[in-house]
Order: sequence, then structure tokens, then C-alpha cells
Amino acid sequence: MHRKATYQRIGSMSLSPSAPERCVSRESMEDYWSEMKNIEEERQERPEELMERASGDEAELEEAWLQEAGLSTLVTGTQSDGPAEALLSTLTRSQAAMVKKRLDNYTQTLRKRNRQPMRHVRDVFSTPDASSELTPPISPNGQIAPKQPQWNPPKVPPSCPADTNGSSSASETILLSFDVAYSEEARAHRKGRECQDCRRIRKDDRDLPRFQIMRPRQGVTLVSDLSSEDLKKIGYISLIELTTFYDFLGIEMKRSRVVRSKARDSGIFGVPLTTLLENDQKKYPGSRVPLVFKKLLSKLEQTGLQTEGILRVPGSASRVKHLRQELELKFYEDRFDWDQVRQNDAAGLLKMFIRELPCPLLTQQHLPAFTAAQSISSLKHQIQALHLLILLLPEANRDTLKALLEFLRKVVAYEEKNRMSLWNVSMIVAPNLFTFRGKNVKQEEMHGAVASAQLVRLLITHQDLLWTVPCFLISQVRKMNEAATGKKTPTSEKSKLRLLKRWNMDKERERGEVTDLRDGVIRVHAPLHAKVSMAIQLNAEMKARDIMARFDVENGRGSRGATRRQRQYLFEIGGNIGERCLDPEAHLLDVYRVNPHCQWVLKSRLT
Repeated sequence: MHRKATYQRIGSMSLSPSAPERCVSRESMEDYWSEMKNIEEERQERPEELMERASGDEAELEEAWLQEAGLSTLVTGTQSDGPAEALLSTLTRSQAAMVKKRLDNYTQTLRKRNRQPMRHVRDVFSTPDASSELTPPISPNGQIAPKQPQWNPPKVPPSCPADTNGSSSASETILLSFDVAYSEEARAHRKGRECQDCRRIRKDDRDLPRFQIMRPRQGVTLVSDLSSEDLKKIGYISLIELTTFYDFLGIEMKRSRVVRSKARDSGIFGVPLTTLLENDQKKYPGSRVPLVFKKLLSKLEQTGLQTEGILRVPGSASRVKHLRQELELKFYEDRFDWDQVRQNDAAGLLKMFIRELPCPLLTQQHLPAFTAAQSISSLKHQIQALHLLILLLPEANRDTLKALLEFLRKVVAYEEKNRMSLWNVSMIVAPNLFTFRGKNVKQEEMHGAVASAQLVRLLITHQDLLWTVPCFLISQVRKMNEAATGKKTPTSEKSKLRLLKRWNMDKERERGEVTDLRDGVIRVHAPLHAKVSMAIQLNAEMKARDIMARFDVENGRGSRGATRRQRQYLFEIGGNIGERCLDPEAHLLDVYRVNPHCQWVLKSRLT
């Protein structure tokens, strides 16, 4: 009774007229506090092993930030194959200023502890003005690296036109451009706050404006379209960009130190996502989402989408506990009887699985950054922050979150049958995603109840947008790859001869083809088709789908393999990108101009 009264009291406080979320009624919060009560009762029965520690030493946190940003060599001072110098050469001025600020803070913190940093910030940024042009970075061995071209985003006017009526309507559409770094937009926006971007989000679902991506000429790129190596570099730049973005918005970018704990290496619940996937991939290669998680979602989709109160109405605590034990014992032996699982039991097991992950689904180190996004007044900037945070998540977390959000969207689509609106679903899921470790939940954390539910609401509503990769990040990765390639030189006579031999073989193969390719002519390779190669003259309007269609026409039914083969997509491979599956609407001449030395290959997607 005492805990329930506490939730009700805090709920009343968060719904006071002075609160930003004053439009949310007390009744609409009932789902949230009911879910919190269920979570607390479960914690009492099974105390958590993983406890949240206080923020780590400041130098440790800064070092962790630099390491996650791909800049660990700035701290260690050792020579490595890391991307530090190539990465620094591609940053915008604002991003470079943020790196300098973090490195300087790390250096000053070590000095206070009477420890000498391996490299002083002056060794990396020789000019005291953080906003000035970067000088060539100095490598750990003291050599000055070749100066790489500085990437400067195109200048655009502030994207915050004045709001003439002061309100949003259901028909309003806000265009999102991926051409300019979000931090650059925020810097231009900083002086004027009275604009369309800075309206508070409201509870009424109809008030949510629609966001539409300004489709770039090079096509929209999904996270799954890029190679793992390029995605890693996207993560480096995204962290630097998010930190810069928050700084311009006046939001403190807090990080939690990763708590080391003894995680289980077998079983289902309380097992790290990566361990679950490793176990699943032994039986089902290529698995990207834990098999038990997919089974629970599948069970709910088959029988629960039309069940009234699904996710809200809890299953029997004793039955859920029994099913949990059965899953642990029988799931991987294929002896678990899914027919015995009721819809509400499956919902309870799903939420329990998320809560008991050793590391939160949104990750322990980035959970504070997700929470900080709640304080952003602009809906557009909130989505941009979530966009960068999604790109920062580890692959396993990102894929599992994607599967969850796709399911939640289906639940909302059946609202007329299950009585679960977008707001209801967000209120129930929020306490499970924004799980703070430890037995005692602080009141200030619970004050963010409405705000955290609103973030979940945005994640569900705009999930398709969040799994795209902005053009400005891809441009920086291209520059980073070019800078790294320019530095690579043969280290021995033997490697030089090997490189020369490979170059001569490539030239001979090119000469053996029909003709040397002229400017604007590409050769598309299609190893799975009967006609395995085709030279194509590009024009301004030719798109990737035109090439795909041309190969289908040329090959007809004569392609190798089954008649109903998997759909083929056009890829750009090599040059200044690892690998990118092209959007069928991508204009090929634009792709050719930014990456003239890539290979063009028609093949199936892996995912």
C-alpha cells in the first residue's frame, strides 16, 4: 500500500498545472503507474544482481567517450590502424571543437590527479581557437599526417520558419533534410526560439505532425544497406555529432559507466543479447534477433493483436513464473509447448525478457542520453536526437529494438479491437525500456514518466525514419575512407610488387572486356544472371531500378538458378565506401560522381 500511495503521489506531482505535460490527464497515467507497480513487485521477489553505480571518474568517462568515438589513439598515443586521423580530417568545425573540448577536459582532469596525459590536446589541435580550421593531425610517432580535404557542409538558411498559427494540425507535414549535420542546423537555430520546431508535443495523437524525408538524389540509405565496417564509422561520427548537437541545444550529455557484472552464458532470461545470438546462430545462421524474442512476438501477433487490453492486462503471476521456468529448461531442446501460453502470459514474458537483460535494451551508457532527449522542447530536434542515438546502439540492440517497435506498431493498428491506443502502448512500454538499475527508484527519475512515454511514442510513430542513415553521415564516411586510403602505402618491397601485380591483372581484365569505359559509362556485374555483365551509359534521370529492370528483361527466364530467385538489388562496392545497397530510386549519375571508382554489382541482399 505504501508503494502504491507513493506512485499515486508522484503521479499527481507530475500532472500538476505547472508541469510541461499538463495536458495529460490523471486517468491516462494509470497504465504507467500500474506497470511500475507490477515491476516493483517483481523486483521484490527477485532482487536485481546488477546495481547502478555512481558516475565514474571524469577522466574515465572522457576516455570512454573518446574510445567509443574511434579516437582512442589520442589517449594512448600508440600507433594503430584506428581511424583517428582520418576521422579528424572529416569533421565539421563544430564537431572538431567538441572533440577538442572533450580531449582538453580529459587532459585537465589527469593533470589534477598529477598524471601526465599520453598526448596533450595541443598535439592534436595546435590552434587555441576551437572553431578554427583543423591543422594536420600529428600521428603518435611524431609525423605530420598529410593534410586531407576538410569537409564543410553546404550553407543553408535556418530550417525553422516562423509558426504563423502557433499550433499543429493533422495535415501538417514537416520536411526533414539529411544533407546538413543536425548540429549545424541547431547552431543556426540557437538564436530564435519562437518557431515551428520548438512546439511542445501534445498527447492527442492527431496533433502529431508527419515528417517526410527530402529524398536525396543518391537515394535513401537504410542501416541494413551498409557494410559492418562503414556502420562502425557511422557510430563514431554519430557520437561526436550527438554530443555537439546536445551542446548547441544546451543539454548536458551525461554518460553512465558500464557496470561489469557476471552475466549468464546460457539460458533465456538475464542473458546478454550477444550471447543469445551466438547460441541461436549455431542452429540458425544469420539470426539477428534472439529466437525466443521472435517467438514471443510471433505468438502475440498470431493470437494477441485483437485481444482487448493486450500488454496492459497482466497474466497470472504464478503462471508466468512457471512458463519462465519451462522456457529456461525446454526452449533450446524444442520441447516447449507454445500452445499453453496465453496472450497475456506472452506479453508478460516479453516485458520480463526486456527488463531482465543484463544491459538495458537502450544500453547503459546511452540511457542517460535517451533520457536527456525528453527535455528537448522541439519535436523535430527530439526526433533528430533519437535518430543519432539509434545509430549509436550496438547491432544486436538496434535489431531487437526494431523488431519490438514493428510489433508495437501492429498493436496500435488494431486499436479498435484491442483498445490499445498509441498513448496506452507508450505508457506501458516506457517503464520497461527506461529501466533504472537498483532497488530504489529516485523520485526525479519517476517525474519523467510522461516524457519517457512520449519518447516511446515517437519511436513507434517514426521508426521507419529512424532506421535510415543521413546523407551527411555517409558523406563523412566517404571522406574518412578516402583519407584513410590516401595514407596507406606499401610497407615493403614485397608488398609493393604484390600490389603492382594485382594492378596489372586488373588492367588486363579491363582491356579484355568489350571496350574501355568512357566517362559516365559504368559496367554492371550480375554473377547470378545469364548475362553476367553489361556496360551502361548513364544519364541524369537513370535510376537503380532502371538497371534492375533492364537485367530482368535481358535475362528473361534464362537466369541461373531457380526461376523465382530472390530479388536482386544494385550495390556500389569499393571506392570510397565499403558496400552500399542502392535505393531503387537512387539517381546513378549522382552516385557515380561521388564514387567514380566503385564496382557496380547486382545481387541479393543478405537481410
